[in-house]
Amino acid sequence: MKRVTMYTTDLCPFCRSAKALLGKRGIAYEEINLARDPDGREQLSRHTGMITFPQIVIEGQTLGGFAELLDADRSGRLAQLLGA
Repeated sequence: MKRVTMYTTDLCPFCRSAKALLGKRGIAYEEINLARDPDGREQLSRHTGMITFPQIVIEGQTLGGFAELLDADRSGRLAQLLGA
């Protein structure tokens, strides 16, 4: 399975929902909490072009936030992206 990285912040309901969805599907991920890292937020924004959380990245390719994760899961695209 491909590497999944999730960028989060504290007290983010969409971050909690994304973690729950990935957990329910048994998908391992690395969480990077940027709540207290303004430089990390800036780097993430440059990489993904987005400033909202969570941001889910699969093997270096930006999937997007929770809405995009949910859509990919419902359509079956998430399994394809992960190589499952």
